[in-house]
Amino acid sequence: MSIDLAFAIAPFGLEPIAQFTLAEVPGASGLFSLAGTGTTASGTTDPRLFVLDAAEHLPDYAPVVSDEQTTLLDLRDASEAMLLVVANPAESGTTVNLLAPIVVNARTGVGAQLILEDQDFPLRAVLARS
Repeated sequence: MSIDLAFAIAPFGLEPIAQFTLAEVPGASGLFSLAGTGTTASGTTDPRLFVLDAAEHLPDYAPVVSDEQTTLLDLRDASEAMLLVVANPAESGTTVNLLAPIVVNARTGVGAQLILEDQDFPLRAVLARS
């Protein structure tokens, strides 16, 4: 599976790129690569992030999306929202960013990396090994 996504606002650190492709990583259920085409303001060419489907890997993770964020993404119902978290693999283990998830409107293909205000989520949460 691979889908094209348009970000309402370019993801943090990847500005000005706003067009990405979300593709499943073969053999890794719920793991995706999010790849952009172009050059970021910092000079990175064709950036790629790894993201996890929070519904599959973090079933208890339930951030609250503000009314303003819901409007930005044109979410009509919670079932339209696909919740992804950026994964940062390292030799010591993988961490995920729970403070700024990527929310994608499955109906429209529009996404945004949202900063969760007034919610107590870590920027680098250790992902438990299964």
